[in-house]
Amino acid sequence: MSEILHEVPEQRFVTQAEGHAAHLDYVEDDGRLTITHTIVPREIGGRGIAGELVRAALDYARGAGLKVVPQCSYADVWMRRHPEFEALRA
Repeated sequence: MSEILHEVPEQRFVTQAEGHAAHLDYVEDDGRLTITHTIVPREIGGRGIAGELVRAALDYARGAGLKVVPQCSYADVWMRRHPEFEALRA
């Protein structure tokens, strides 16, 4: 997997693998980061890419002092499986 880029104006984290783009979309507002979607194409699925995107978003939220609303079901489950990030949950 390539590095994860934070595209601030678009409010998303993106990465590329084998010519396919994966991304996590969010909305930042009022001290909260709401994760709305995590999209990984089938061709590059099953490699932990979605988890790395969620981790990047949570690391950003932690550094910015934001609480997280995991509206995306994948992000919600990922946070529950990684209790070290649960304190970020709004």
